[in-house]
Amino acid sequence: MGISRRHFLVSATSAALVLPRARALADDAQGFSFDTVKSLARTRSTQPFQPPSNDLPAPVRALDYNHFRMINFRSGKAFWRDSGLFQVELFHRGYQFDRKVSINLVENGIATELSYSPDLFDFGPTGLDAPTDPDFGFSGFRLHFPLNRPEYFDEFAVFQGASYFRLVGRGQQYGLSARGLTIDTASPQGEEFPIFTNFWIERPTPTATWVTVYALLDSKSTTGAYRFTILPGTATRARVEVELYPRLDIHKPGLAPLTSMFLQGKIANRPFADARPEMHDSDGLMAHAGSGEYIWRPLIDPRVLRVAAFGDTSPKGYGLLQRERDFEDYQDADLRYEDRPSLWVEPEGDWGKGAVELVEIPTSDEINDNIVAHWVPEAAVKAGQTFAYAYRLTALLDDRSLLPMGRVMATRIGPLEVTEITKVDRAAPQRIWVDFTDGDLPSMRAALPLEGIVSASTGKVDEVTCRKITSGSWRLSFIFTPDGRKESELRAFLRLHDETLTETWSFLWAVD
Repeated sequence: MGISRRHFLVSATSAALVLPRARALADDAQGFSFDTVKSLARTRSTQPFQPPSNDLPAPVRALDYNHFRMINFRSGKAFWRDSGLFQVELFHRGYQFDRKVSINLVENGIATELSYSPDLFDFGPTGLDAPTDPDFGFSGFRLHFPLNRPEYFDEFAVFQGASYFRLVGRGQQYGLSARGLTIDTASPQGEEFPIFTNFWIERPTPTATWVTVYALLDSKSTTGAYRFTILPGTATRARVEVELYPRLDIHKPGLAPLTSMFLQGKIANRPFADARPEMHDSDGLMAHAGSGEYIWRPLIDPRVLRVAAFGDTSPKGYGLLQRERDFEDYQDADLRYEDRPSLWVEPEGDWGKGAVELVEIPTSDEINDNIVAHWVPEAAVKAGQTFAYAYRLTALLDDRSLLPMGRVMATRIGPLEVTEITKVDRAAPQRIWVDFTDGDLPSMRAALPLEGIVSASTGKVDEVTCRKITSGSWRLSFIFTPDGRKESELRAFLRLHDETLTETWSFLWAVD
C-alpha cells in the first residue's frame, strides 16, 4: 500500500497480542478523552434510564427488510476519504434498527456530532420520502480500510443494533457478532439488552494503522464507558476497555459476549430440505482455562434451551470458532460459511472466579443467532460500585495458533440401532466418533499406542478405540450407554504414555 505497517506479535500458544494503547486526544483538560465518556456514563447512572428515541416517520417505519437494505450510504461522501487509511460510513434508521444513535467524530480533542442529511444516502428504488430533520440521527456506522487490496477500502468493523458489533479480517466474511454486555441471558426473568447510545470515533493520523472508537452504553441496570482500539489486518484485533456504573445489582452479567448461529452440522443433523450439508457461523466453543487445560465443546441446534457453565478461575481465553474451512463442508457459494471468522477473547488481568457460559437456543432458520458465549463472574456486580475490566478480541480464520496441541475437527453421534427412521431413542446406546488433528498427531505413526481417555458423569463407556485415519488425523470411537433419562457430561482426549496430546473434547449428552 506504500505505507509501512506496524508489526504486532502473536504468541503461538496463547495468541497474546500487542495493541497500541489509545493515546490521549488532547493535553488540555477540556479536550475529549476516555475520561469524558466515563464522566458522562457516571452521571447518567445517577438518573433513571431513558431509552433513545425510536420514533420514525410512517414511511420509514413501513419499510420491510428488503426495502430497508436498498438504502445505502453514498461512498463518495465517506468521512475522512480525503486522507489516511480509514473511512467512516453511516447506517440509516429503519426496520429493526429504529433507535437513534448519536455519532461523533473527534479531531484534535474536539468532538463534533454528525447531523443527518438525506444527501448522505442513496435510497434506490424504495421511493422513500426521506426525512429532512438534521436531528433524525443514524442507527450505526461502519469502518473501512484497504484490507484486501491497496486501492479499495474494505468494510472491517460494524457497530449497529443494541450493543452488537462485528469485525472481519483479510479474506473473511461477516458471521458471528460480539456484544458490549449481556444481562440475565437465559434467565427466568428474561434478558435485558443494553444499548450503545453514543459513539465517538477518533480520527487517526494519516499513517496510523489502528482506529479508536468510544461508546456509551445504557440500560435499566447500568451505564458503561467503552474504548475500542481496533487494528485491521489478516486477523483483525481489538483491545476493549470497559467501566460499568450499575444502577441496580446485576446478578448475571455476561462479559465479553459473543453471539453466533448454528443450525446444522455433523452432530444431530436435522432432516432439512436443503442441499447444503452444514449451516453455521461457528461450530464450537473453545476455552483456555486458568489451569492451562484447553476445552472444546462442539455446538448443536438443541431441541430445548441448553445452558452449560465451565467453571474457572482466572481464564486465559475463550471463543466461538469456525474450524471447518472447506467449501465442501457447506457447499454455499453465496454465503461462504467457510470464510466466516472465529472470535477469540483474551481477558486482561485477573478476572477471578466465574464461568464461561454457553447458551444454545433452538432455531429453525439460519437468519437467527441462537448461540451465546460469555464470561459470568461468580460475584454479582453491585449497584453504585464501578466495575472495570479489559480484554482483547481477535477475528481470525486459522485458530491453530491458539493452542499448542492437537485439536478436535469433527464430532459425529449416532444410535447403535434405529427401529424407526423418524424416531431415535436418545436414551439408548450411542456410537460417538471424535476426530483429532494438528499438534504432534500428523507426525505420529499409526503403530504408536495412542489411547483415548474417555469419561462420563453418568452412564457407561465401552469399546474405546483410537486409530489413525488419514496422514494428519486420528479418530477416537466409543459406545456410550446413557443411565436412563439422566444427562451426562462426556469428556475425552488423546494420550501417548503420560503425555496429553490434544485438547479435551466435552459434550453434554441430554435426552431432550
